[in-house]
Amino acid sequence: MLRIANTENGQIRGLPAADPRITSFKGIPFAAPPVGENRWRAPQPAENWQGIRDCFEFAPISVQDTPGVGDDVYCREWHVDPNIPMSEDCLYLNVWTNAKSASEHMPVLVWFFGGGFQWGYTSEMEFDGERLARRNIVVVTVNYRLGALGFLCHPQLTQEQPDAPCNFGCLDQQAGLKWVYRNISNFGGDPNNITIAGQSAGGSSVMYQMACPNNEGYFNKAVIMSGMFGSPYAVNELFQPKSLEQAGEKGQSLFNYLGVKNLEEARQLDPFFICKKYSELRNNGEMFFTVVKDGHFCIQDPMIAFQDGTRIRVPVMAGNTGDEFIDLIHATNKDDLKMKAREYFSTQADEFLSFPEARIRTDFGYSPVSSPELGTKKAFLAENSHKNSMNCYYYRFIPDIPGKDNPGTFHSVDLWFFFETLAKCIRPFEGRHYDLARQMCDYWANFIKTGDPNGFDINGNKLPEWKPYTDSDRRELLFTRDGAKEAIEQSEFVKFLLNTMK
Repeated sequence: MLRIANTENGQIRGLPAADPRITSFKGIPFAAPPVGENRWRAPQPAENWQGIRDCFEFAPISVQDTPGVGDDVYCREWHVDPNIPMSEDCLYLNVWTNAKSASEHMPVLVWFFGGGFQWGYTSEMEFDGERLARRNIVVVTVNYRLGALGFLCHPQLTQEQPDAPCNFGCLDQQAGLKWVYRNISNFGGDPNNITIAGQSAGGSSVMYQMACPNNEGYFNKAVIMSGMFGSPYAVNELFQPKSLEQAGEKGQSLFNYLGVKNLEEARQLDPFFICKKYSELRNNGEMFFTVVKDGHFCIQDPMIAFQDGTRIRVPVMAGNTGDEFIDLIHATNKDDLKMKAREYFSTQADEFLSFPEARIRTDFGYSPVSSPELGTKKAFLAENSHKNSMNCYYYRFIPDIPGKDNPGTFHSVDLWFFFETLAKCIRPFEGRHYDLARQMCDYWANFIKTGDPNGFDINGNKLPEWKPYTDSDRRELLFTRDGAKEAIEQSEFVKFLLNTMK
């Protein structure tokens, strides 16, 4: 087994995973520590080391709110350790490989975790790469800076370092991807067969990486889980891209709240103090995200880049869970619904209201729809309209999820299945869940290898067919309690919304 590998900075030693046929290398530095003068700068090259560096444990997670101290579903699900090591020195990645030598040229997955760009880490238990590595895939999980330390924007930064004024967390991801391209052949991986993937903010990160022209040639496929959003109603402010100027105003507010006059003073503050004060502002709506049109990394809105064909054109797999990010018309009664329908649909308001789905009422409003489903399908239809369009595969995750909390298919629960890590979860999963997870991981592995999820499962059985989602053939794959099932979109309501969405 390949237990010692070369990197551009020196040799590293890994450990056998739970399956001794797999080697895991954890805590590999891919950039210099982003501390001191490197705080709020683009990632800098890592230093070389002498001898063989032991890469046996995950590196500290990025500075963020302490995990595992609440009682929400995510603290119960995987953010379980409030004592997990945390540091501003956090630019490390991890590799799982079943290669016996460096000459095997296996396909590569590069994973970006989610968490709203505020939370999350590569050592979350659901991201164990071992099951994919068993399928002859080299798995890499990349850490990146979060919150104010990863996404601060400030006028002084814009003036003094215009080549990298913000979006430091995304630049970390990019640096990790390019490190993989340069080094992964030493782990038995093929640098010319790389898939980037992520979920939630990690999925949005994949969108941003696809919209960056500087990434052309560094990856060949993309997987976006719950990371593409669209609304036929009022656009959620959370998903509205912020300009350099808008984000800079928030940066000035943070400096004022921190009690510093300039960037030099801010770079001398304790990172945990910055995190604490930023969290107070964030809880009042002052949240830092990726900045659109920074003039360097992000030159355009990634959803627009997807739709107009200016993104990096590679095959895409994307989808969502059934119960996440449900968008509504926030109306108090039927008359209010009619008024807002005219606001959103103008002369087509009566047609909208003729659909039974439009008149469904929930505790929070009318006309519930899935924002990630509509966003993904709208983008796929746009891609399909271009010459030499790339195949785009849509899925919806809608099985039963057990547990006393009756959680439904909540945001992120599909991660247990795609990584086939259900055994680490406390939920009372049964045999059918494990069968579904194996099937989902097989589809994912096939796509990572070839850009097409179709083929055979790990046992040699042919998987149910999964056709691309196109305007003429709106196929989708449903992951249900009874396994994967191909379906043709039947909802005239969804078709109407896709045709009218801006």
